[in-house]
Amino acid sequence: MKSNNLAIGIFDSGVGGTSIWSEIRTLLPNENTIYLSDSKNAPYGEKSKQEIIDLSVKNTNFLLNQNCKLIVIACNTATTNAIKILRENYKVPIVGIEPAIRPAALKTKTNIIGILATKGTLNSELFEITSSVIRQTITIKETVGTGLVELIESGDINSLKIKNLLTSYIEPMLEEHVDCLVLGCTHYPYLMPIIREIVGDKIQIIDSGEAVARQTKAILDKYQLFNTETKGGTSQFYINKNKSVLEMLLPKNNDFISIDETNF
Repeated sequence: MKSNNLAIGIFDSGVGGTSIWSEIRTLLPNENTIYLSDSKNAPYGEKSKQEIIDLSVKNTNFLLNQNCKLIVIACNTATTNAIKILRENYKVPIVGIEPAIRPAALKTKTNIIGILATKGTLNSELFEITSSVIRQTITIKETVGTGLVELIESGDINSLKIKNLLTSYIEPMLEEHVDCLVLGCTHYPYLMPIIREIVGDKIQIIDSGEAVARQTKAILDKYQLFNTETKGGTSQFYINKNKSVLEMLLPKNNDFISIDETNF
């Protein structure tokens, strides 16, 4: 197969990065994609920096063994902790994702923005570098979304438990007059209906999905890697845990493949 027709590789700590996959598929429908869900090791946000780097290296190697032409890190925590190391050690183009605090800073009217993210993202060096510039003019209210990823990974997306958790995280930010809420984890867009119910229609909710898709397209263009086939791309999903949640979230016509947990 010509290198242009090889797949875009996408990985996340679990199923949440499929929100990024969806944006990529919408923008680049002719591209083949291979998605890796490392659900066995989710959430990454509670792990050490070295653990996150090691898992990111493992995931990248897996996708490169599938002959992927480009890697998308569909995980804020993995990007903010590991993308520098990955780019130093692999020649393949690598696209990452960061919480969309820059767009929020441009949109806010109160100059107060909220961010809901994992501990691993908020404590990372890259997030600190990015946010330190914005903090010169904008107040950032940070909240760790403890427990949200685990509930989503279990398929528990619409329960009272997850609504109560979200309410406890978001209402204090609303009381601080935030007018933009940044979703700093790729799992969180699946909670958008409940979040919108909590914040109403006066708060802008911002995630990075479309921006990552646009950057992926830009990298394909830069390296002249666009798929030359025009029949529409295929998608494969690998997961090292129960694949039922993937099957619940995604169209049934996709290829879902379980990986032996003991070997991955």
